[in-house]
Amino acid sequence: MPSRIPLILGAGDFGDADSNGRVSDPAVAQDFLDFLVDHGHIGIDTARGYCKGTSEKLVGHLDLRGVACVDTKIFPSQPGDHSPQRLKEILGVSMDALNGKKIRIFYLHGPDRSVPFEDTLETVDSLHKAGCFEQLGLSNFMAWEVAEVVGICRRRDFILPTVYQGVYNLIDRLPEDELFPCLRKFNIKYAAYSPLAGGYLTDRFFVPESGKEIPLQKFDLKFTPSWYQDRYFPMASAITELQRAVKAHDLTLTEVAYRWLQWHSKLRPGDHGIVMAASRKAQIEGTVADCDKGPLQGVVVRACEDAWNKSKGVAKPYWL
Repeated sequence: MPSRIPLILGAGDFGDADSNGRVSDPAVAQDFLDFLVDHGHIGIDTARGYCKGTSEKLVGHLDLRGVACVDTKIFPSQPGDHSPQRLKEILGVSMDALNGKKIRIFYLHGPDRSVPFEDTLETVDSLHKAGCFEQLGLSNFMAWEVAEVVGICRRRDFILPTVYQGVYNLIDRLPEDELFPCLRKFNIKYAAYSPLAGGYLTDRFFVPESGKEIPLQKFDLKFTPSWYQDRYFPMASAITELQRAVKAHDLTLTEVAYRWLQWHSKLRPGDHGIVMAASRKAQIEGTVADCDKGPLQGVVVRACEDAWNKSKGVAKPYWL
């Protein structure tokens, strides 16, 4: 059964090894992209800040085969990064790093609240009119900020945002309450990042054959970035219970996470996609296969609901 929601190749781990890149060989990245394109998934997601800028550089060397599309983002690492002058400068650096590849979606990677949104959006509109990108995206904005942005763009006849990229997975569902209704009202598509909760919805969390609990402090967090630790470690007990439940049905957490997003989440056909990451081709092959398997059994869906109900009290905001 073909998946409902497109997959997007996340390039957050693409880049130089000394810049925290896990995929530094362009040939390996090309192999990832080729496999996804061959299966109908054509998006690549990068950002100026990924791997200290070397992610965009690696993406710039890929063969898009005439169909793949590149999306990139600028995060306000410092106050003022979304001011007119800085935004133009940083996007220029991104365009150079991407080696002339057309930018499909240019995201404001987070709100720069030190700069009036109207000033930022006026600059974005001028960059769009200059042909720097095709669509405007927002990421990590509050729902009311999205509404404010849309209002400014309508009043000033600026380019409107058409895509929002935000966190979303089966144990991180706060966007459903206020953000999704806002986006649907303004016809803004959703791109879900962190489908595996930064690795927490994988077999990194496991229950041994004896069924004995592993103490939470024993989980290996060495390779988990602090943002994900802060966000998902408080949910570790619920995740462990979920893994035991899905294992009883001969499923893995990874498969369940992707199938839940595809078939049981609030995502819908026409949304932008699910941003997936991988360091090995086998992971991509497995993800594509999992997404094509169709809906989960009702008992597994209920286990996912239970995990969320146990986790929502410690869930972090969807915005930055």
